[in-house]
Amino acid sequence: MDTPLKRQNMNDPAGQYDDDVIEDVEDFDLAPLSLTVGIEHRGTRLDKVLSQCLPQFSRSRLQQWIELGLVTVDGKPAGIREIMLGDERIVVSPRPDPSSLSFVAEPIPLSIVHEDDALLVIDKPVGMVVHPAAGNWTGTLLNGLLHRWPALQGVPRAGIVHRLDKDTTGLLVVAKTLSAQTSLVRQLQDRSMSRQYLALVWGQPVSGGRIEAAIARHPRERTRMAVSQSMPAKPAVTHYTRPARGVLDGKPVSLLECRLETGRTHQIRVHLQSIGFALVGDAVYGKSHLTALFPRQALHAERLGLVHPSTGELCEWHAPLPTDMAALLERSGIVH
Repeated sequence: MDTPLKRQNMNDPAGQYDDDVIEDVEDFDLAPLSLTVGIEHRGTRLDKVLSQCLPQFSRSRLQQWIELGLVTVDGKPAGIREIMLGDERIVVSPRPDPSSLSFVAEPIPLSIVHEDDALLVIDKPVGMVVHPAAGNWTGTLLNGLLHRWPALQGVPRAGIVHRLDKDTTGLLVVAKTLSAQTSLVRQLQDRSMSRQYLALVWGQPVSGGRIEAAIARHPRERTRMAVSQSMPAKPAVTHYTRPARGVLDGKPVSLLECRLETGRTHQIRVHLQSIGFALVGDAVYGKSHLTALFPRQALHAERLGLVHPSTGELCEWHAPLPTDMAALLERSGIVH
């Protein structure tokens, strides 16, 4: 007997999916579904047959399952363009879309620097992804926030207003209310929120400077960003000073304090690389033959300053260097 499709009543906390049709795939009974192709489908491609017979799933989702080997025709793995002759037995083994699991609360340890009724300040450790995305649907800061503060389910992106790269450590602010989030986003937009980073770079730049160079997606390598004059490029400004110099593995290095005016993806890493001073450990923008000396980019969000959304008070927080970067500076003969 063919297995009927059952649906439970659940809400979509994320509000969006990668497919062209919103569907809570995780909310279906995921038992295999079987059907027999009728004579009226003779000469029709398999994916079209499935989209007609299983309208609760989008065609793109069904095609994905075929490509993953989750659909069989008469017991054999199916092909998307396979033509039906009629009377074939099809079995579909549904699988949840990973993005449908992304806004799930998870018990993840978080280092809280400050908490009040309006906001949280988090000291993010190395290796933690801030927001779910392809390849990192779970185990993110957002998942941990939802577990510790369930009310953040009602705030867009669980209150997150800015991000740090996975292997960048340091301070992030999270809004606990919609009004606080609106205030913090405006401060980011008008550049009144101050963010200072510590970066260890190869070489010895001048004592300080200002880098103003627009940033866009790299034209060929889509996982990278690059200084660009193309139409999609967004303005970006980084200020830096050089408080200390040292030597690492016999090569000169410098500790830089970087202050952001803007907050583009990979901004500090791209800007410093563009003037010839790549971050120590940066496998994407740095010196690949030297990344073994430090397993991540040596970048830490040290200070965060903003106007409190509720009180109007000027607030500032400081996060000490994580142990791995502190040890790196010690190896370089730099005292901070």
